[in-house]
Amino acid sequence: MTALTHRDILAIRRDRGSSVLLFLTDRCPVGCAHCSVDSRPDSPRITDFALLESLVDELASMPELTMVGISGGEPFVERRGLTLAVRRLSEAGKRVVIYTSGFWAASPRAPEWIDRLLPLTTAVYLSTDAHHVNGQGPERFVNAARVIAGTGVPIVVQCIDEGDNLAVTRASLTEALGPGWPERAELIPTHGLPHGRGSAHYAWQRRTAGRDFGPCDVVDATVVRYDGRVTACCNESVIMGAGPAALRRDATDGPAVGRAVREFHDDDFFRAIGSVGPGALTALPLHRDLADREFSSICGLCWAMTKRRTGGNRHDALLAALAGLTE
Repeated sequence: MTALTHRDILAIRRDRGSSVLLFLTDRCPVGCAHCSVDSRPDSPRITDFALLESLVDELASMPELTMVGISGGEPFVERRGLTLAVRRLSEAGKRVVIYTSGFWAASPRAPEWIDRLLPLTTAVYLSTDAHHVNGQGPERFVNAARVIAGTGVPIVVQCIDEGDNLAVTRASLTEALGPGWPERAELIPTHGLPHGRGSAHYAWQRRTAGRDFGPCDVVDATVVRYDGRVTACCNESVIMGAGPAALRRDATDGPAVGRAVREFHDDDFFRAIGSVGPGALTALPLHRDLADREFSSICGLCWAMTKRRTGGNRHDALLAALAGLTE
């Protein structure tokens, strides 16, 4: 299957309904102080494998899905669950993208099960920064980069752009892959998020009037948790249960997960949030009072609008028309 670059992955995610993110576990052994989902070594993990198998099979059977990302937590702590998901999704022709810290690369050679799994993916996002290095040391990143590159799978390195993080990461990539590392890996600067434990380290830098927010770039792909929860976006707080209840569905089997995913993808309100953006929706009578109100993030404005929705109506002719302006 054709490998994917970071730009390719973003384009698929923005093609509404073409992808989902499978949130495989809450658990992570690294314990970074800035973790946006508050993942810990003792956080909840998969207990109902029958449910996981059902929802993975449902995602594999959905023809409109071309890509499934797998994250957490740290998905590699779930050997059984990750193996099941990657194999079945790849066998169904889905492009599989894994997000990891590389904690599993304690030595230059990866465990055999990981060697077998990586070639089934189309890209691996490998995250690093000072918090990751403090939690697991610099050698694991270097080892992980070498192992992934050895399979021929593209690497997208995500690194928070603060202090000397980017310079240190470039040096680590040079150590791992040589001076020609840009031919085998991409380095994408990111920013810390004020969610989970990250709220103690980061804050939104400024407040913005509601009318000035553009399209949301994360609402076009839903998130499916290992326990059956489906969310309209990948906001970490929403995944963990915060925010308006209308942003979540709790499913008990695969078919219910499939229905929830399609409901979010077909919802005219969320379509409009992703296309013209919530700022444009402040021109509507229902939200006009939010135009001048200032919010710390686009999520705050979205939550305020979502709380005003009544009757769970997913179809609205005016919102559909607005959403169609840029689709």
